[in-house]
Amino acid sequence: MRQLCEHLPGLEHGPSGREIRVAVELLIDTGRRPEEIGRLRWDCLTRDPDGAAVLVYDNHKRDRRERRLPINQATAALITTQQGRVRQRFPATPLAELVLLPTPHANPTGRKPISGGLLNLRHRTWIDQLPVLRHGDGAELDKAKIVPYAYRHTYAQRHADAGVPIDVLAKLLDHRHLDVTRRYYRVEEQRRRDAVDTVTALSFDRHGNRVWRDAAALLDSEHARYAVGAVAVPYGRCTEPANVQAGGGACPVRFRCAGCDHFRTDVAFLPDLQAHLDDLLRTRERLAATIDGVDEWARADATPTAEEITRIRRLINRINGDIAGLDEAKRAQINDAITVVRRHRAAHTVALGMPTIPAAPAPAPAPLTVSETTA
Repeated sequence: MRQLCEHLPGLEHGPSGREIRVAVELLIDTGRRPEEIGRLRWDCLTRDPDGAAVLVYDNHKRDRRERRLPINQATAALITTQQGRVRQRFPATPLAELVLLPTPHANPTGRKPISGGLLNLRHRTWIDQLPVLRHGDGAELDKAKIVPYAYRHTYAQRHADAGVPIDVLAKLLDHRHLDVTRRYYRVEEQRRRDAVDTVTALSFDRHGNRVWRDAAALLDSEHARYAVGAVAVPYGRCTEPANVQAGGGACPVRFRCAGCDHFRTDVAFLPDLQAHLDDLLRTRERLAATIDGVDEWARADATPTAEEITRIRRLINRINGDIAGLDEAKRAQINDAITVVRRHRAAHTVALGMPTIPAAPAPAPAPLTVSETTA
């Protein structure tokens, strides 16, 4: 998807090139069927009472009209810009009669949308002219499989990877039966299970004590809980019932995880633990300095305690100590598992619209090493 997005400007060549590009971006970003995007009305963008953007479209396949899909602000901006272009081209046509993506052929009033045939033809021409596309493992991607309808499947896959429950995903895809939704994505469950097995074998409580039994004996329910994501804290997971029920918004101790028995962490959180320790130390030094206008009780409440810093440092050292005796092969296995788990975890925080194209490749994570933690 990122490779395709990098080449989107190539769609703008020829008549109606801008409309074709907007159509493809909307297919990618919304997961609608090609005919649903092609027939969008000019006034397809609306807002919920809270101001959130909503796409209004017709599900022609199931004859369900005026469907509403939440969209992000980038998609809303794309539609708004296209609305301006169409209005400028067809100023005399009533807005209620305009389409968002007018065809360039025999369409003096802007009432006729681009056809599915034109969209398929221009899309195929664009795909065939692209350089070789490769999967993450370097294997060449079969371009014949890249068709406009496939973006609906990638939309579903991104949401599934981000942990969106299947019943919610069914609503987003406007499906009435979950069995239909299940055909739209796949979950690489075995690799994730193997990675979870590896990192949960190195799980700890707040004291640095190992808390998991042999990871191979994990119940399916534990894997499922991990896959959808236990309620997250900055450097681990929380099992406190009220906080879990509130989705992480009801921590009774204001995220002082080092002092709570409901806190769990594992080796995959080691970089986050170290970053948290560094932040605690910086905060302590900053608040130790003179700050005008701050009452002493407020300064004391905001200053990390020596006990919290000690607990976090001790936890890091215990995790490092557990991996210190591992051989190179075992450490490589853990590195691979950490990469899988952190990638899955990161998917919960990324936008679910069109993939962001980074300005430069992100550096690869450093291999797992055992290091001394200093103040």
